[in-house]
Parts: sequence; structure tokens; C-alpha cells
Amino acid sequence: MPNLSGANFVHEKDDRWAAVDEFAWSALYPSPTPQLEYLDAAIKHQHSSGLPDIAVSPLQGSFLQLQVNLLGSKRILEVGTLGGYSTIWFAGARENVKVTTIDIETKHTQIARESVTKAGFAERVEFITAPGVEALTKLRDEVQAGKREQYDFVFIDADKLGNKEYVELSLGMVKKGACIIVDNVVRRGRVASAEIAKEDDSVKGSRDVIEAVGKDKRLQATVVQTVGEKSYDGMLICRVL
Repeated sequence: MPNLSGANFVHEKDDRWAAVDEFAWSALYPSPTPQLEYLDAAIKHQHSSGLPDIAVSPLQGSFLQLQVNLLGSKRILEVGTLGGYSTIWFAGARENVKVTTIDIETKHTQIARESVTKAGFAERVEFITAPGVEALTKLRDEVQAGKREQYDFVFIDADKLGNKEYVELSLGMVKKGACIIVDNVVRRGRVASAEIAKEDDSVKGSRDVIEAVGKDKRLQATVVQTVGEKSYDGMLICRVL
């Protein structure tokens, strides 16, 4: 069994994981495209602006875009904009996609807006700078009042302690059959430890949302563990019944 103790941990690295990511990316995307170049520019802009290196990896971004295309999703809600990297993956799925992305930090919104505009997707993305619960409550009320369309895809990648409430609020504004994905729920395996959850809010938030979803009759869900250049983590993937 791995040692899961300690609230402060570094991302676990394995040369094999990074090598597979590098091989798969080069094999699946052998030639540069304008969208891939804009994605690369967005990551560089994020890093040069001093934002943390916590965006999804390239293969995770392509996974998210693939889900949007497989489901035919048109209205996407993103909680946690950061530098706009995943936002560009969503906006680049198809021409008729509309993305609403939320972040509490003005700097994040500014940097993301610059990268999204450079990618040519400004008309497809609505930026909201506000705390997650505040923004989601307002959006839910607008959807329920018929002032905006329901969403059919939700990606939650923000403060982990808020995950449970973010999912609950999202359920008030999505269509049946919608997909809700909560990122970073495995926490390098620490999510399995109730003891660690007493000390680490991110682990507690991950456990809380998984347990809440498991009890919610409105949802069918699974947890997928992931490894790669972005360490060992995973996603909670839900379907709205």
C-alpha cells in the first residue's frame, strides 16, 4: 500500500506516465493545427503570467473535447477558468458551442480572455468573475426563469471543498442526459482515507462529492483514476438521469 499520510504532498511523478503521454500525444496529434498552437500559447501565457500549473493536461483536454463531441453538447458550463486552457478545448469543439466559464479571480479571467480571444473563440465564451456559489446560484435562477438555456455539459475544476455544492447547483440548470465531470477527486489516492480528510479540505471535498453523488437518485456516476504528466488523480463522471 502506498503511504498516503501527510496533508502537504507533492505531485507524484513517474517517467512511464509522462512517456506514455508524450507518445500518445505525438501519435494522435502528429501535425500542428491552429487550435493546438493556440492551446500551446494559452499554457505559455498562463505560466508567464504567474498562474499555477494546475490546468488539465493536453490529453485530458482532448478527452474533455471528445466527450462534448460524442454527446453533441452545445451549452457548456465550466467552474474554474484559470488561464483558459480547458476553456479553449471546449470552445473549439464545434462552431455551435457556447461556453460559460466562472472564476473568482479577476486575473484569471483577464488572462483567459486574452488567450480565448487570440484563439478566435471570443464569441463562443461568456466569462463570469465571481465566487462559485454566487455565480452558479444566479445562473440557476436565470435558467429556471427561462432567461437562459439549460446546460448539457458541466466541468467542475475549482476549490475542492465546494464540489458538492457546485454539483447540486448545476443539477438545477442542466438537461436530462447532461454530463457533469468533477476533476481532481482522487487526490493521489488520498481520497480513500477518511483520516486524511479530517486534515485536508481538498480530500474532504472530494470524498463529500463522491458520497453525495452516490446517494443521489438523479445521477449515474463513476470515478476514473488517471495517471500522466499531471501526476496521479482522477475524475468523477456523472450522467443526469
